[in-house]
Amino acid sequence: MHHSFAGQTQTIKPIIQSDNKLKSQIDTIVQKATIPFISDTSKVGLSIGIYKNGEVHYYNYGTTQKGKQSLPTNKTVYEIGSISKTFTGTLLAQAVKDKKVKLDDDIRKYLDGNYPNLEYQGKPIKLSHLVSHISGLPFFLPDNPDLFKKPNFDTLPFTISKIQQNYSKQKFFDDLHTVQLDTIPGYKFHYSNAGAQLLKFILEKVYKMPYDKLLSEYITKPLKMQNTNSLYTKNDATLLVKGYNDKGKLMPYNPQILDAAGGIFSTTSDMLQYLKFHLDENNEVVALSHKVTMGEINDYAIGLNWQEQITSKKQKKIWQSGGTFGFSSYCVIYPESKVGIVLLTNESDPGSQHGLEGIAEEIVAQLNNVK
Repeated sequence: MHHSFAGQTQTIKPIIQSDNKLKSQIDTIVQKATIPFISDTSKVGLSIGIYKNGEVHYYNYGTTQKGKQSLPTNKTVYEIGSISKTFTGTLLAQAVKDKKVKLDDDIRKYLDGNYPNLEYQGKPIKLSHLVSHISGLPFFLPDNPDLFKKPNFDTLPFTISKIQQNYSKQKFFDDLHTVQLDTIPGYKFHYSNAGAQLLKFILEKVYKMPYDKLLSEYITKPLKMQNTNSLYTKNDATLLVKGYNDKGKLMPYNPQILDAAGGIFSTTSDMLQYLKFHLDENNEVVALSHKVTMGEINDYAIGLNWQEQITSKKQKKIWQSGGTFGFSSYCVIYPESKVGIVLLTNESDPGSQHGLEGIAEEIVAQLNNVK
């Protein structure tokens, strides 16, 4: 008898903490979509924000810290990874509106010194190439492909972090001189954080303002996003959570120099403000930031760092996801039906961004049936 009893105890899953009241139709939809993801024992905390019909809904699961029972809230601060690139893209749209730059400008117009290497067969890299990963610039500067050959994922984040922390703007521009393009810019997709960093330096130059000031001036202050910034030191330490890998190991935050590419911190409450702003395509800056710079919207396109497509239900879907050493994130908007969803979590593994997208897709599919 006792054998089977022992067997049973092993199948009991730990009870997942949550503030989901399970009272409304949306509550049930979210619960059903979320439980398979958050029940995976490598997951830590998950915060969800949903905007629909002018109403906001927040749901939180898990814990802010492994080994503790501390439920996150809509004010919990997460690192949002590459969703940061959409903020940088929005700032580029603002710069175009302010007539500081044009999307098809040769980037060298804004660089000090000579960069004959930043063209191929006489065709230059344009500003628009920096927001859709078609510039031909490397994944990272310094360009260190060997790092990723046989990586040890427990130590790699700390190695990259160290390299980037000791990496100055001056060194970035020195290394930019050594980049060799192997094709005409604007055609070949090659994911590049270096492109996002370069765009940041260009924006800082044309506005004569540091990136964190640009963010607050044009995005976070007007949208009342109180806990969103690109400076680690500006975070409210009581709200900021630490990130983990899938083995439960604490991971470093992105180094400061990667802020515009993947180092912004935010909350689900702030992110819904941001998504609400992006749902209004009558706004000139928003419309421009959704303008296709690569691909074909009926299939797959990239705007100013937003991914976009027309769904099988003939709806425009605009999204971005993020993965850092210890955090994963996903956000999506449907401008026609005025729906926005954000999911932030303090755990990172190769499948987590995809998992978050799956939750959002399931919620959206069911939301249409909610009265």
